[in-house]
Amino acid sequence: MITIRDEIENDVPAREALLDRCLGERRTSKSSERLREGRLPAEGLALTAERDGAVVATVRLWHVEANGKPALLLGPLAVEPELQGEGLGKTMMREAIWRAACRGHGAILLVGDAPYYERFGFSAAPMAGLAMPGPVERERFLGLELREGALQGASGVLKATGALVPAEGAEGLRRRAA
Repeated sequence: MITIRDEIENDVPAREALLDRCLGERRTSKSSERLREGRLPAEGLALTAERDGAVVATVRLWHVEANGKPALLLGPLAVEPELQGEGLGKTMMREAIWRAACRGHGAILLVGDAPYYERFGFSAAPMAGLAMPGPVERERFLGLELREGALQGASGVLKATGALVPAEGAEGLRRRAA
């Protein structure tokens, strides 16, 4: 049985290994990483899927804004390779979206495969006036409004706004946020 729960500190090494297996070593060079560096994920929005004591999937959301318009940035989402195609990624996405909506957030943004994320309601349309703080393929820059109009008039380059990692925890966050 697979259980989805809040991420805990003991998940960090397994999560990092899973992200390396799924996304490769270049994952830390992406524009999204610039928005996660030195920050904590949004409260209650760092999720782990566990089976028999092993981390088998992860997803996290991060606070960002553009010209005062707040949103969450989703990523990375990763599922153990041998479980891919069995619906666990879809379950993780639905749980993350549901939790974000329950916590009153207005929108979720991401950089990812449009055909995959469109099934959850993400599209490029609300992102027309927004930009990442580095290179990104426009067709992969997607948004989902959890509240109608949450991204209306949003423009400019995304900036990280989440809580900073305490200085004594900075090394652990670099491992966690990658």
